[in-house]
Amino acid sequence: MDVQAERKTGGYIEGNITISGMAAITPRSVNSKARKMFIDEIMELIELTPLAAASVMRTVRNTVDTGRTVVCTIHQPSIDIFGGFDELFLLKRGVQEIYVGPLGHRSCHLVNYFQGIEGVSKIKPGYNPAAWMLDITSPGHEVALGIDFAVQKSDLYKRNKELIKQLSTPAPGSKDLNFRTRYSKSFFSQLKVCLWKQHLSYWRNPKYTAVRFFVTIVISLMFGTMFWDLGSKRAKQQDLLNSMGSMYSAVLFLGIQNASSVQPVVTIERTVFYRERAAGMYSALPCVLA
Repeated sequence: MDVQAERKTGGYIEGNITISGMAAITPRSVNSKARKMFIDEIMELIELTPLAAASVMRTVRNTVDTGRTVVCTIHQPSIDIFGGFDELFLLKRGVQEIYVGPLGHRSCHLVNYFQGIEGVSKIKPGYNPAAWMLDITSPGHEVALGIDFAVQKSDLYKRNKELIKQLSTPAPGSKDLNFRTRYSKSFFSQLKVCLWKQHLSYWRNPKYTAVRFFVTIVISLMFGTMFWDLGSKRAKQQDLLNSMGSMYSAVLFLGIQNASSVQPVVTIERTVFYRERAAGMYSALPCVLA
């Protein structure tokens, strides 16, 4: 179980949890009722029915015991929860490494590492090692001690650099991971999913849809009364110019209004699109067409 505390700001560690290697593929012949029964059974098996921090961490521990690697970031963990992790990757502001290595039993390796630095106060008996670690590595404490924890060239630091160098060298005969296609689904499948997603987004934003309907109807009535029966007048060149000008004005007015009203919605969806495209869910063309 590898635990990485990726960012330390304001006295806590924040981030998300990623569990790899857990994928369920259900055939189409399995109906929704059987699928729900299977999900409920799994939820009870991994003790996620009463959702709490301890049960979640037991689930993570059980996942690790199956041979998978779990990367977590934690927020003010208790002694018991912090003791369930195997390794810690602690960063300070500026993405600088403070500690990268194993925790040990009751965080003994972590405590011994920091207590070995001159000026660092000893941890009190029964005190939470996670809270103690955040206290002694705070910017104010660094200024008081006159040291920078990120530049400590310890044996642990040298070991990590050597390990990175070894892991960066590919094994003899190994090949780069290659896929035949960039996306797992075809173009039409991506378009279908994007259309379904856009359909849901409009239904979940009824205020925006209602305003667009209302404004379009009002503008249509306004232009319709202003240019009523204008198309039947075609005797003069000026009549044709008037008809073309009315169509140009109507299209331009509605276009500008729709473009301005859609900006807040597009701003939110653009962020989601960047994230989903980077994850390889779909390309830009199906999303634009949808």
